[in-house]
Amino acid sequence: MRRMSVWGCVAGAGVMVACAEPTRPGNPVTSAAERGALAVSASRSQEHATELEVEGAGQYELIPGQLVRALVHAEQRGSRSASGQFRQVTSSVDGAVDITGAVTCLAVDAVNHRAWIGGTVTKNRSTDPSYRDDPTTQVGQDVWFRVLDTGKQSADPDRSTFLGFAGSAGITTSAEYCAAKIWPADNARTHPFVTGGLEVEP
Repeated sequence: MRRMSVWGCVAGAGVMVACAEPTRPGNPVTSAAERGALAVSASRSQEHATELEVEGAGQYELIPGQLVRALVHAEQRGSRSASGQFRQVTSSVDGAVDITGAVTCLAVDAVNHRAWIGGTVTKNRSTDPSYRDDPTTQVGQDVWFRVLDTGKQSADPDRSTFLGFAGSAGITTSAEYCAAKIWPADNARTHPFVTGGLEVEP
């Protein structure tokens, strides 16, 4: 759906990849500086070979009458680590749930436009005791969710799950969640956006 910039973020340093190229008459590669320049060029090419990104903002309906405000920017460039931020906010009779996280992993199903995003809690502003006091929801703990981009031309809304924490569905870490790429049939436990949306690339 519509692309909306939420947060800028800076990825970590790339990994240098050596590049060997045979010398040719009239164009010899003889100096260390020239070989270094080739290696840097190869490294940059690899960094941009795989670009994964999820970005969006809006509200999805968790249950009838209860909306969740969601913001996300997650990206990964080649061999670099995933980076970005996300936040989900909602309220119920027990109080507010308000969690912000930093992205540490990202997995994308480019065919079905699905993404799994994992990270760590950076802020917990919740007043709902279930999230305010639970040890698994505190700053520094792992947190994750998954999203579906139905496409710009689709009449179906984009979808997102609510946040999961250590122990949810037997998962204990964000890295494990991104690696498992669990997606139940019929988009189970994902919820439709009623305003805004998101985009999964590629």
